[in-house]
Amino acid sequence: MNENPAFGDGLQPFMGIPSFMRQPATRDLQGVDVAVMGIPYDSATSHRSGTRFGPRKIREMSLIIWGYNSTLNIRPTDHLNIVDYGDVSIIPTSIEHTMQAITETASKVIQSGCTLISLGGDHSTALPLLRAHAKHYGPVNVVHIDAHIDTWEAEFESVPYSHGTPFRYALQEGLIRKDGYIQVGIRGPVSGENDYAEALALGARMITIHEVMEKGILAVVEEIQQRIQGPLYISLDIDSADPAYAPGTGTPEVGGLSSYQLLQLVRGLHGLDIIGADVVEVSPPYDHGDITSVLAANLVFEYLSLLALRKRDEK
Repeated sequence: MNENPAFGDGLQPFMGIPSFMRQPATRDLQGVDVAVMGIPYDSATSHRSGTRFGPRKIREMSLIIWGYNSTLNIRPTDHLNIVDYGDVSIIPTSIEHTMQAITETASKVIQSGCTLISLGGDHSTALPLLRAHAKHYGPVNVVHIDAHIDTWEAEFESVPYSHGTPFRYALQEGLIRKDGYIQVGIRGPVSGENDYAEALALGARMITIHEVMEKGILAVVEEIQQRIQGPLYISLDIDSADPAYAPGTGTPEVGGLSSYQLLQLVRGLHGLDIIGADVVEVSPPYDHGDITSVLAANLVFEYLSLLALRKRDEK
């Protein structure tokens, strides 16, 4: 039983977990601009589990972020009221019930007028998050930063959902705008010769790691800026980074983005209408040095910085 009145209605209490960047741990959203929410779920992984520990470790590593973004020249907390909203109360044995809980909890935050940033958890959580955002905003644009396409029909026999399927269902359910879905960093071995073709047929603009390296990250940013019009959701799988920079993940793929390229990519989304974002697939058990979680925490800090720039520019 949850005895902390600040975390009722199905949310797990912190139980000693630090809040993100030492911001208030509360579910009172009055006057709040951004809520950071954890989703400690990893029962949809197809290889190494452990991402259920991601939100806790990302929060812990956020404590070393000093608070001023020296590249974007802004301190997010000077312009945004930020809270840590706690964790969704997940059910490890039921992905359907967990997705319903994610959508319902996320919807409460979004309907309050807050921008939601989610800490995964495996990438299956993107589907219920997109359901919640599309319910409020209508179909959204998505920048999906990942090593994997995550548009497979199914990974497990007779089970439709996994961390490799969320964007297939999001596209089929009309949650993503036509011509508004961009994948960045795709690479590695796949199950068959038609996997990439199927993603393209569903409507993805796929920017493989080879194209990123040939054109350069700034050219990729320029294309995104030109293509995206309207509300944007960012879904970032930490395995988009090369394992040298992010070893703590369930399905690492060699030859990925560097930490700096990821920072450039996220910073390059400045000016777009960001209405939500996540960082997923951080698996602390596979990273004794916590460098994966440090990267994830800093990427969330970049999200916050972009949101702060937008609010400052709107004044």
